[in-house]
Amino acid sequence: MTDLRTERLLLHAMTPDEAERIVAGRPAEGDLWGPEYPDAMDVEGATDLLKACAAGGDPRPFGNYEIRRRADGRAIGGLGFNRTPDAQGTVTVGYALNTSARGRGYASEALRALLAFAWSRGVTLVKADADLGNLASQRVLRAVGMREVGEDHRVRYFELAAPGEPAHSFSS
Repeated sequence: MTDLRTERLLLHAMTPDEAERIVAGRPAEGDLWGPEYPDAMDVEGATDLLKACAAGGDPRPFGNYEIRRRADGRAIGGLGFNRTPDAQGTVTVGYALNTSARGRGYASEALRALLAFAWSRGVTLVKADADLGNLASQRVLRAVGMREVGEDHRVRYFELAAPGEPAHSFSS
């Protein structure tokens, strides 16, 4: 599986073995983890990847990606697809950066690369959500072009249609 590269980041397609190490909190020799990696969100993403593998096989390339800084190779967070595209070509994405890596534009840079990858694989609509109080995450989603399509008592929903696709409306 090919990793995705941006100007400052490497989005590494996580393997099941890597996910197991993240869940266990035990890096192997050669794993370069940032000081706060993995955090609770990284462990949750790795756990979800392992569940997907157990249920239907390795979902790559529609799995999780470790966000690594190209400058030093250190893992600083993760992002990925919550599942493979449905019959209409829709996916939901999520992301998280470790605290010390926030505020540098890494989340927007990584998400733009993931969106471009999704479009290249025939995805027609990408959905995401952010907690109502998580204004930084909402700014990231808006920065990559996602539009707000609703909210409930807990989260605000966003979506972005692939270039050339008509707009949709979010349904949970």
